[in-house]
Amino acid sequence: MATLTPVTPQPLSFVAPVVATFGALAGVFVGAANGSVLIGILIGAAALALIAAILRTALVSQMSLGKWLCIAGFAVVGFLLAGASGLIVGTLMGWFFGWFTYWLGEGSYRAPLAPYLTSGQVLWHYTFRVICGAIFVFLITPIIVVMPLSFNAQDFFTFTEEMLRLDPAGYSLKHYNDFLTNPEWTGAVWNSVKIAPVATAIAVVLGTVAAIGLSQSHVPGRQAIMAILISPMIVPLIISATGMYFFYSDIGLVGTYWGIVLAHAVLGIPFVIITVTATLVGFDHSLTRAAANMGADPVTTFFRVQMPLILPGVISGGLFAFITSFDEVVVVLFLGSADQQTLPWQMFTGLREQISPTILAAATILVAISIVLLTVVELLRRRSERLRGMSPG
Repeated sequence: MATLTPVTPQPLSFVAPVVATFGALAGVFVGAANGSVLIGILIGAAALALIAAILRTALVSQMSLGKWLCIAGFAVVGFLLAGASGLIVGTLMGWFFGWFTYWLGEGSYRAPLAPYLTSGQVLWHYTFRVICGAIFVFLITPIIVVMPLSFNAQDFFTFTEEMLRLDPAGYSLKHYNDFLTNPEWTGAVWNSVKIAPVATAIAVVLGTVAAIGLSQSHVPGRQAIMAILISPMIVPLIISATGMYFFYSDIGLVGTYWGIVLAHAVLGIPFVIITVTATLVGFDHSLTRAAANMGADPVTTFFRVQMPLILPGVISGGLFAFITSFDEVVVVLFLGSADQQTLPWQMFTGLREQISPTILAAATILVAISIVLLTVVELLRRRSERLRGMSPG
């Protein structure tokens, strides 16, 4: 059993600069919202260094009081700067910095780490996590911003004064109502629903068969074949769409339902191949040989022995193929006609031509669907690892 590092209170000369650094990072966002990033950085660093010094004096006997004072102080400042929305943000920031200051000051940051780690190793341990967290925030922030904007009562793509004050009059479901009742949007959704499942089914069948075949060691040139099959993931989509357009135009598939379905299937097959191949890595091929020795034909062996074990990978690949088809817009622009206008195409039109805020409601719904599907993928991944005797972690 690993020995944990004893908790040792840290001096203010260590705590204050670290807290001030995080205060400067918070000041970037606060300053940008109020017109000056530089002033926000300077005020954030100075204010957090002062707060760290004040809280550090009450480290032992008044820790709970110090945290509540920090929350209250940030909440008041946030309310004065931005009203009700600032109150919420300030409360969250006060809770974080109150906890963070005492976490550093008590030395609790070293408790879960091995005692033999040097200061440089501890620094890298947490720096790496901060970098990962910053990347996550950078990627997820644009998605989070879209969601409240979809409830805007005005036809704007920005937060109104009423929304910032959390005034109920500033919020409305009218964009969702337009999305669910406007024939242009409902028709686009229906086209996507007609195309994506069929393209997914084709991708799953062909991708699963290809993955199983390429998992056999005796297949000649399987590395080259694998590279060709997954090339749609690597080649820029605009190049793939252009090539499909010229090829499909020669065989009369441009502007047809099956032309788009086959194109989407081509884009989804690499995802199925990769996920099924990953599942087959832990597959025990002695099970298929045992089934053959018992008299089972290859088809029975596949459906009764192999498929139940690789099914989580097949379903995961199918979900990725479905998301790819449902969200794809470039290929549809090249190969589709007005009758095959899908939801992503309608969203693209809503940004480029009509400037319709309904796109915000559509984007929020697509994000919710994607979250559900990715959650299912993660659950299937964990189930697949349990079936192969691996730890889900």
